[in-house]
Amino acid sequence: MEDPHKSFRRAAVFGASGGIGRALCEALVGRGIEVWAGCRSGETGLAGARGFRFDLTDEPSIERAAGLMQDAPPDLVIVASGVLTLEDATGPERTYRSLNGAAMERVFRLNTIGPALVAKHVLPLFDRSERSVFAALSARVGSLGDNRLGGWHSYRASKAALNMLLRNFAIELGRTHKHAIVAGLHPGTVDTALSEPFQGNLPEGQLTTPSEAAQNLLAVIDRLSPQDSGKVFDWKGAPVPD
Repeated sequence: MEDPHKSFRRAAVFGASGGIGRALCEALVGRGIEVWAGCRSGETGLAGARGFRFDLTDEPSIERAAGLMQDAPPDLVIVASGVLTLEDATGPERTYRSLNGAAMERVFRLNTIGPALVAKHVLPLFDRSERSVFAALSARVGSLGDNRLGGWHSYRASKAALNMLLRNFAIELGRTHKHAIVAGLHPGTVDTALSEPFQGNLPEGQLTTPSEAAQNLLAVIDRLSPQDSGKVFDWKGAPVPD
């Protein structure tokens, strides 16, 4: 297994304005790592981080962001964005009768297609001879084997599709980058705007702060080895079933 204490030189966080993304940037800066912090406006206000603009629904903006990093490429990239409830307050469907094609398309655009396009443009930046990690926030509800409740159709399906893409990217990247790792990360239930409408019935102690979540996720990333590439891990480092 790779040395868990080996630090990354540079990191890029796509989704730095969200609760977890911002906390990840702050934690990485605290480690002395150079940080690229991306959001739609390009202005994160994060001390010690270099802001850049991108939009998950606009591939040229992702391509331009990757171009900015060519001369100082990251060896850690985290896609920390995602959507559960849409901008118009459309929430996760509890029944197939509530499915709406336009809403489903929007969820897939943000949770699946956007992160895939980030991978398309940043994976070529990785050094073939050194350890590098591409991680995307996923969710346990994207697991087929762990699904016992149903519902939340678009969100579940978009995360399941993301997990498949991560596995595909890991296989392809592993052919040329023997030290590279591609992984999905389930952060648990974090006190952010995404989870706020669904925190009411949580057991005591199950809700974590963004700062705690960031530290948990970075600890998982530190322990990942190339043999873990293509898998999804929860915030404790346990594999999430396919």
